[in-house]
Amino acid sequence: MAKPLVAIIGRPNVGKSTFFNKMAGKRISIVDDLPGVTRDRIYADVEWLGRGLTLIDTGGIDPRSDDVLLSQMREQAQIAMDTADVICFFTDAREGLKDDDREVANMLRRTRKPVILVVNKMDHPGMQNHLYEFYELGLGEPIGISGVNMLGFGDLLDEIFRCLPELPPQDEEEEHTLQMAIVGRPNVGKSSLANRILGQKRTMVSDIAGTTRDAIDTLYVDEEGNSVNIIDTAGIRRKRAVEDETLERYSVLRSIAAIRRCDVAVLMLDAADGVTEQDTKIAGLIHDEGKAAVILVNKWDAVEKETGTLEKTRKKILSDLKFMDYCPVLFVSALTGQRVHTVLDQVRQVYAMARKRITTGVLNDVLNEATNALQPPMQGGRRLKIYYATQQGVCPPSFLLFVNDEKLMFFAYERYLENCFRKAFDFTGTPIRFILRPRKKEDGQS
Repeated sequence: MAKPLVAIIGRPNVGKSTFFNKMAGKRISIVDDLPGVTRDRIYADVEWLGRGLTLIDTGGIDPRSDDVLLSQMREQAQIAMDTADVICFFTDAREGLKDDDREVANMLRRTRKPVILVVNKMDHPGMQNHLYEFYELGLGEPIGISGVNMLGFGDLLDEIFRCLPELPPQDEEEEHTLQMAIVGRPNVGKSSLANRILGQKRTMVSDIAGTTRDAIDTLYVDEEGNSVNIIDTAGIRRKRAVEDETLERYSVLRSIAAIRRCDVAVLMLDAADGVTEQDTKIAGLIHDEGKAAVILVNKWDAVEKETGTLEKTRKKILSDLKFMDYCPVLFVSALTGQRVHTVLDQVRQVYAMARKRITTGVLNDVLNEATNALQPPMQGGRRLKIYYATQQGVCPPSFLLFVNDEKLMFFAYERYLENCFRKAFDFTGTPIRFILRPRKKEDGQS
């Protein structure tokens, strides 16, 4: 389930980043910072009372400045607002209500998104009267917090979750439409692929309003009645200069939003370029999100070939993306339509793998075979013991391993177990996760 996005918006120096960094760095039910995007974190996953969300930090909005960099920051903040489900509008209690706050408030009203008015730097109870002037903005009751002292964070989080849309009932899962996101660098042929798929054997196509101005959703239903929502995303560009860095973050953010809400990510590569550094970063986003994936090598028609070229290229790609070597690799030409008809079939196959469930008995038979074939590692005279396993979830398939000491599980042995599970159960195209849980002797194990 994709986490809702909450954007932190406001003029410069009102404490947005202080609040964000406190949330990202303190254990107020914080789960993880999402890795793999930029040197400076711009978003963090937060859990509060059993529900999760993603906070987005933005640069300060200066509505009046003609400075090129500040103008770009306004555009970037607008992108964050377009992407967000809820917007937290930060103001400064010490400085009071400013004309720039009024300008930002007008911007926020036009988004038609839920807006929570936050008055920051309320560092002690005696500042309570500073709240009243902010009612003038007409954005509802302001919530006073102190980002430095972490005062009022609980009230703010409660209000954020009150404004978020309700989660769909679990029994609606059977009506789920497969969500396929096409991601990659610019000019690798993402839109050409989407158009090629939508233009063949079309029985019903309807446009769905995109979640952002740079991700376009189109529902496609084939002649057999199988539906897929195709999410065509903007290309994730390589960071070229310091001035482009923040803009690049939001390019990534838009694609991350698409990756998070998809079931299967189609990572498009350019056959002429092979795997670039930026391709590796995008693949890392997909893998870190636990999404099933298909690697698509486009413009294959333009490559000079000889016997064995395709297989040699496949091996090279999987070697370069070794952390995703479980993914199928297809060679296509969106321009000519070569092998494009195989893409949706492959997407459905890897989605089935991501949803696969294994019974506990069969799972433990495979686990016992694996541990008998290669004993678990030892450290300091103690050997890792894996008592039993059970599947905890799907998308991605996740397995709970009960062990004597999770610190005795080395990466190499975990990788070995993953390979054993893949050999036994396939899991082509999907990552799998192991969750280690220590089980003490007093739990019944001698």
